[in-house]
Amino acid sequence: QVQLVESGGGLVQPGGSLRLSCAASRSIVPISLVGWYRQAPGKSREFVAHITNEGHIMYANSVEGRFTISRDNAENTVNLQMNSLEPEDTDVYYCTDQNLWGPGTQVTVSS
Repeated sequence: QVQLVESGGGLVQPGGSLRLSCAASRSIVPISLVGWYRQAPGKSREFVAHITNEGHIMYANSVEGRFTISRDNAENTVNLQMNSLEPEDTDVYYCTDQNLWGPGTQVTVSS
């Protein structure tokens, strides 16, 4: 069973960038879809983006044009490049293969 671990979170000023990485414990080639979600305290987890093993990509409207998801099969990672960050992007970010979730990484956008 694959394990997923997120990294790359931190504190950034509005307008800044962060690159999140979701590292899998084995090859991600057989994983049909890997997604990124985010959750704020007291709120439900919301969809951010996903990418399939055929390269199909989908983004939430709120991040379209600012975030870019990509797969690196050689490194067994799925990355989320986040640009033009806004305070509203402050959340814990999780990756999932639709069966398991990573522990999450905190992103804080604040001046």
